[in-house]
Amino acid sequence: MRIVILGSGTSTGVPRIGNDWGACDPSEPRNRRTRVAIMVEGNDGARILVDTPPDLRQQLLTNEIDRIDAIFWTHDHADHTHGIDDLRVLRYGRGGPLQGFAADETARRLRQRFGYVFAGQHGYPTIAKLDTLDRLRMALGFGVGFCQMPHGPAQSTAFCFDQDGKTVGYATDFSEITDGMLDLFDGVDLLICDCLRRDPHPTHAHLGMALELAEKCDAGHMVLTHLDKSMDYRTLCDEVPDNVTVGYDGLELIL
Repeated sequence: MRIVILGSGTSTGVPRIGNDWGACDPSEPRNRRTRVAIMVEGNDGARILVDTPPDLRQQLLTNEIDRIDAIFWTHDHADHTHGIDDLRVLRYGRGGPLQGFAADETARRLRQRFGYVFAGQHGYPTIAKLDTLDRLRMALGFGVGFCQMPHGPAQSTAFCFDQDGKTVGYATDFSEITDGMLDLFDGVDLLICDCLRRDPHPTHAHLGMALELAEKCDAGHMVLTHLDKSMDYRTLCDEVPDNVTVGYDGLELIL
């Protein structure tokens, strides 16, 4: 599998509007962060996109990605969904809509907010077909596992994709480690994990929680993502264990 970190920043990105870099060094290019998303590519070339952030168009252009075969949404918050219209171009030339998956409540909210994407409108074709995760076990040659995670008062979906004995887990926007997460990520080869800041936060994982999750599920390697302006890349690299990588936009990983 090939995994690309398309975006590694929190909901406001880094820098924030107003050229606010916080503690991040503006001269370090890996501190420039767009909103979170990843792409997972299988050994047969099938590509899964996780989330459609507002920066999706630029992320796909920067990483020279012109084809996606399926989209998985973690939840319906704006920083994870409001680039959904950029799927229109990925629909061009296809014989049918893109395949999309989300948990029941996320799917309901996406259909309500972006009806034209999933049902077409004014003669325009349906861009994506949206199915729920209820009985999903395989997609595009990947084994798929998932569970719901607390995200403050809301929920976010964790995903685990496996192929040829290798597994990659994705856990963004969670505020508590649950037994379901530990079961899902048990022994995972690569875990891409929410890590908003160093101090605890009511709706996101902080550095200590992310490292605790990696240890409890015995992850082979962890990549930190959803980083805010307090998390300077080089400073954070000096703080984390050898089996942890500080994520950045454009980071490519091979399993």
